[in-house]
Amino acid sequence: MIISWNTTNACNMYCKHCYRDAGAKADEELDTAEGMALIDQIADAGFKIMIFSGGEPLMRGDIFSLVEHASGKGMRAVFGTNGTLITGEVALRLKESGASAMGISLDSVDPSSHDDFRCTPGAWKGAVEGMRACKEAGLPFQIHTTVMDWNESEIENLTDFAVEKGAVGHHIFFLVPTGRAVNIEAESLRAEQYEDLLRRIMIKQSKVKIELKPTCAPQFMRIASQMGLKTRFSKGCLAGISYCIISPRGIVQPCAYLNIPAGNVREQTFGEIWREAEVFKNLRTEEYKGGCGSCMYKKTCGGCRARAYFYHGDYMAEEPWCLYKGRKGT
Repeated sequence: MIISWNTTNACNMYCKHCYRDAGAKADEELDTAEGMALIDQIADAGFKIMIFSGGEPLMRGDIFSLVEHASGKGMRAVFGTNGTLITGEVALRLKESGASAMGISLDSVDPSSHDDFRCTPGAWKGAVEGMRACKEAGLPFQIHTTVMDWNESEIENLTDFAVEKGAVGHHIFFLVPTGRAVNIEAESLRAEQYEDLLRRIMIKQSKVKIELKPTCAPQFMRIASQMGLKTRFSKGCLAGISYCIISPRGIVQPCAYLNIPAGNVREQTFGEIWREAEVFKNLRTEEYKGGCGSCMYKKTCGGCRARAYFYHGDYMAEEPWCLYKGRKGT
């Protein structure tokens, strides 16, 4: 099971698509002692992968201690970061603390396009230098790309770039309109574009040795099956089933883009929230509505619950950007 902790709202960038609307540190963020206790509770609940994200997690002064604690509890500590704060020294400290891998954001092979999307001059250069620092320190890293209508033609080139730089994977995130991303919803892909790109990603996977993983596009499970391709993944949308996130203030929700509180770790233990929250229980029924409910792939795809919530106001509704629409056959 996987959990993502948004360790802070502080960030050195102001990205156009940020679901957390990050920038300044939030009031009443979990402190070091609370973070350590939270990690204990997450490990006790059976989670095996701990994603440290933000904001920008490397802006927390105690991040190395938190990583060391998570690693010591037997969890695989990984990161979601913009990469610009990863110097050679930071990469070595992360590795020594027990970090297993870094996910570094890169949205274009063109520096100016990436910098514009991240609203930060020099963001591309800083991310690539962060990748170099990780490689030199022997700290595995992968590239994270948020796909939009303006960069979807670059995805294969970005995969090639990831291979060239020594990344172990390329994860492609499909935009869900949450936080600041509601302002650029019109730039997100639609059903035909999703289908086409997912097929292209599956084809590209057969040509490269690094892992390619579409994220927030659970239809990739159906498409892989239709193309006769095997994948190590068992389900597309994991929200509330084997994945959840925790905000800087300790609020638990099913995923970064499904902004429905399940509880607060300052009021209940994480384990109690994970076991008993109504939203998690509902998601685990997999009793989806519309085409998702009748689809033969509902157990392996599940549709994007956050996208269903944004467009329909119901997280169990039909995935809006799926061409398949619950057909019975293949």
